[in-house]
Amino acid sequence: MAITYLKSADARPATENKDIRDIVAIMLANIAREGEAAARDYARKLDGWTGEIVLSEEARRAACARVPEDLKADIRFAQANIQRFAEAQKATMGECEVEVMPGLIAGQKQIPVSSAGCYVPGGRYSHIASALMTITTAKVAGVPHITAVSPTRAEIGIPDAIVFAMDLCGADLILNLGGVQGIAAMARGLFGGRPADILVGPGNSYVAEAKRMLFGEIGIDMFAGPTDSLVVADHTASAETVAWDLISQAEHGADSPVWLVTTDRALAEDVMARVPSVIDSLPAPNAGAARTAWAERAEVILCDTREEAARVADRYAPEHLQVQAEGLEWWLGRLTAYGSLFLGDGTTVAFGDKTSGPNHVLPTSGAARYTGGLSVHKFTKTVTWQRCNAAASHELALRTARISRVEGMEGHARAAELRLRPRPA
Repeated sequence: MAITYLKSADARPATENKDIRDIVAIMLANIAREGEAAARDYARKLDGWTGEIVLSEEARRAACARVPEDLKADIRFAQANIQRFAEAQKATMGECEVEVMPGLIAGQKQIPVSSAGCYVPGGRYSHIASALMTITTAKVAGVPHITAVSPTRAEIGIPDAIVFAMDLCGADLILNLGGVQGIAAMARGLFGGRPADILVGPGNSYVAEAKRMLFGEIGIDMFAGPTDSLVVADHTASAETVAWDLISQAEHGADSPVWLVTTDRALAEDVMARVPSVIDSLPAPNAGAARTAWAERAEVILCDTREEAARVADRYAPEHLQVQAEGLEWWLGRLTAYGSLFLGDGTTVAFGDKTSGPNHVLPTSGAARYTGGLSVHKFTKTVTWQRCNAAASHELALRTARISRVEGMEGHARAAELRLRPRPA
């Protein structure tokens, strides 16, 4: 068996950018030192925003009122699906209690974090769906306080549809802030917020770097890179559908890789022939991003068998993985490394990005090998507890003391042996 690259990537995304690291480090240090004044100054310099940072209740209501009713219905539809899926996830998170040995009871509890910061991108595209995905999931997890931020547009602030989505999902505080200053404001609890226990949501390279630098002090959902997508297809797939599914994801940005893995050469050649016209049919800014992504990041890989195709897909560990091939149950059971899986040509990554329910905040750059996407689990701490009676305490003390002395940890041994003393009646 062999694999053949009918199209190879011309370049790979840079894994490091010292300039971005340096800029973000300076910004975070300034905001840590100067607080709200520095955040306001960055908002003015970088986004041209001089209005209020905290979105008032009056402004929130006004923004929601300006959203057309048909768009509100679409947003409510998507939010309901996301909420239902998150609630189903939460139902799988059980607490337990077990008698590990006679007299020793141990268990686990599920405790939501106290506060979350949700970042909603708003640069070239207004990511309504990111507000739905992050805030709804935190709310279902039971997070008591949620702050949401998004980049402003000059003289407008956060677009009305994003405000409506934030409000619908239950954001407690909305800040007219984007970029590093938005991340820092949530981390520090500026402008009346609570310091975030976890920061979630996609963003540009500056936002991603700010989250990376704050990780440890604060939890984050994941280290995010450019979005990526892989389609596995066989002779049953439609070349037109495959081409659109690839280019719709390349539309995210010039650095967004898309990959086609197929067992059918004719399909691969048909897809590659169709891609230029698909790109040309997009609006100019979208077409420009997709054209560069296809030219520099895309790959088309021909495999001899479906098992070989599955191995290639697992090696790439894509953020999004679509299967347009026979035997969908086989693929579901076989594939092991992906952020989210889309089975059959009746679904598409676009559904997952916007409305279908499973979260679209997913691992990128191969991270799907070891982690999944955003879920109620990310907002929840699984903690353990234990208690024991006198008999169990005696047994544990003897064995703990002996193991501790072999390890050279005399303090541990003596702490254990204190439990051998008779307890007051």
